[in-house]
Amino acid sequence: MAQHSNETKGHGQKDEAPKKKSNVFVIVLGLLVIFGGWFGISKYIHGQHHEETDDAQIDAYISPVIPRVSGYVKEIRVQDNQIVKKGDTLLILDDRDLSIKVDQAEAALATAQSNLGAAQATTNASRANIASTQAGVSTIDAQIDAAKVNLWRASQDYDRYSNLIKDHSITQQQYEQALAAKQTAERQLQILQQQKNQVTQQTNAVASQSNATSSQVSVAGSVIKQREVDLADAKLNLSYTVVVAQESGLVSKVNVQPGQYVQSGQSLFSIVLNQNTWVVGNFKETQLEKMKIGQKVTVYADAYPSHAFDAVITSFAPATGSRFSLLPADNASGNFVKVVSRVPIKIEFSNKADTLVNQLRAGMNVNVDVHLD
Repeated sequence: MAQHSNETKGHGQKDEAPKKKSNVFVIVLGLLVIFGGWFGISKYIHGQHHEETDDAQIDAYISPVIPRVSGYVKEIRVQDNQIVKKGDTLLILDDRDLSIKVDQAEAALATAQSNLGAAQATTNASRANIASTQAGVSTIDAQIDAAKVNLWRASQDYDRYSNLIKDHSITQQQYEQALAAKQTAERQLQILQQQKNQVTQQTNAVASQSNATSSQVSVAGSVIKQREVDLADAKLNLSYTVVVAQESGLVSKVNVQPGQYVQSGQSLFSIVLNQNTWVVGNFKETQLEKMKIGQKVTVYADAYPSHAFDAVITSFAPATGSRFSLLPADNASGNFVKVVSRVPIKIEFSNKADTLVNQLRAGMNVNVDVHLD
C-alpha cells in the first residue's frame, strides 16, 4: 500500500510540471502581445504627429580659395584644419612679373604726361602768335584808314590842279607834284592792303595750327587717362598676388605647394564657415502633406546620439533632389518604374546657446524628427 501510494504521488508530481510550463508560456506570450500592442499604438500615435528621416546631413557655407592672377606659389601661410579670420593672408604668389608691369605702366604714364605738356606748350605758343597777328591786322587796318584819308586828300588836290593847269593858273611842276602825291597815296594804300592780306593768311594758318595742337592736347589727355587705367589695373593685379581669406572659418586640406604654378580661377582649397551650420533633410514626397515652414524639429546627430538639438523648418527646395543630379531621370522614355522622390528641406538650429552646434561639421549624418503639431 505504501509503495502504491508513493507511486501515485510520484505520478502526481510529474503531471504538475507541464502545467507550470504552460502557465509561463502564456504569461510570456501575453506580455509580448501587450508590449507589441503598446509599441504599435505608440508608434501609430507618434507617426500621426511626427515625420522622421535619417537621410539628412549637416551643411555649411564653403568659400573656395581662388587666385585672381596666375603665377608661381611663393609662400603658404596656412595649414590643414587651421582657423582663419576674414582678411588673413592664406598664400603669396611670386610678384616680380607683375611688379615689372607696374613699372612699365608708370613709365608709359610719365611719357603721356610729358607729351601733354609739350602739346599744351605748342598750343600756348600758337595762341600767342594768333594774338600777335591779330594785333598786326589791327595796326594795318589803322594804317589803311590813314592811307585812305591821305589818298582822298591827294585826289582832291590833283583834281583842283587838273582844272588849274588847263587855265595855266599853276605851273607844270605843281601839277606833276599833285599827280605824284596821288599816285604815291594810291601805291601806299595798295601796299597796306597787300600786307593785310598776308597777315590775315598768316593768322588763319596760325589758327589752323592752333586747332591742330588743341586736338593733340585732347588726344594726349585721352592717352593719359588710358595710361592711368593701365597703371591701376597693373597695381590691382599686383595686389592679387596676396591671396586673403574672404570669410572666417576652417581651412580644408591645402592641395598646393610652394613653387607650384596656379592658374587664375583655379580652386586651390576651401574655407568652411562652421559658425553657421544647418541641416538638409531629404524627406519622401509622401511625407510632405502636413509639413510646413516654422514647425519645430528635433535633430539627433550620430556624433552625439544622446543630445537633442532644437531646430525649425525654414524652407523647402524648389525641386526634388533628382532634378539637380548630373543625369536627372527622364520618365518619358523607356520603361517607367515609379520611385518615390525626395525633397530637400532646410532646417536651422534655433538654440543658439547650444555649444555643441558649433562642434557639428558639414557632411555629418543626423536623424530628423519633425513635430507636425
